[in-house]
Amino acid sequence: MFILASPCVLNENLRADGITTDEDREVFLRCRKRCEEFGIELVPLPCPETLYLGTPRPPGSFSERLDTPEFSALLDRLEQEVRDIISVKGEPLCILGVNSSPTCGVTTTYFTNEKSAGPGVFLKRFSGFPVVDARVFARYRIYLASPLFSEGERRYNTYLAEVLRKNFFSVYLPQEFDDTAEVRGNDRERTIYDKNLSELKKADIVVGVIDGSDVDSGTSWEMGYAFACGKRVIALRTDFRRLSGNERVNLMLESGAEVVSSVDELRSALSFLKLP
Repeated sequence: MFILASPCVLNENLRADGITTDEDREVFLRCRKRCEEFGIELVPLPCPETLYLGTPRPPGSFSERLDTPEFSALLDRLEQEVRDIISVKGEPLCILGVNSSPTCGVTTTYFTNEKSAGPGVFLKRFSGFPVVDARVFARYRIYLASPLFSEGERRYNTYLAEVLRKNFFSVYLPQEFDDTAEVRGNDRERTIYDKNLSELKKADIVVGVIDGSDVDSGTSWEMGYAFACGKRVIALRTDFRRLSGNERVNLMLESGAEVVSSVDELRSALSFLKLP
């Protein structure tokens, strides 16, 4: 189980001078941590720009410095090297790129001096594999917001958490923090609140279960908090009942979230990997 990654995710010194920010470093660190947590091998791709231009080097676009027959021949050779790796190790879960890169961009690239849509010239050669930007891959911490008061609810929550973890997401599930009626004394209630709020703040994504004739109040609060913080919110409603022709359950919750209707849809909304 492995991922092919732009080499700058492992070594920022391969990037052009002055373009790596502290936010970039945090993204690269999270990518590495996600792979470490789930036992995913990170296999670096060759860096065409470094091999062609060396280091250190100033930033520049493809058309400015790389649009040459020599660089094209280098890409041909490096593509074959990567395909040789794949023939030995099997297909990767995905290829991890870095947006804006002239060679390893995923959805944006500096093909010219103006950033444009589309992949970099090297990753474009691997369009048959799932390709994901490092900033997307780094957002893997999920807060699972859901009612947890009955045995059925807790069993369903455990099942959802297992599905998400099998897709290589780190999941915080409040009931796993020993949140039960038996332990909810005054001091413990404050501890639970502080822990849940801390995990909400750390989460990249909040998945909220909104089944039922009315949504659980705690789940609603957690989803609203996440939306206000600018986090991605996904609402899972498997309940086929509808509040009205346009609302499944609640206008405010639905308008602030991506609503999915099944666990399969939830998995699809989150996963960009070629799962084993």
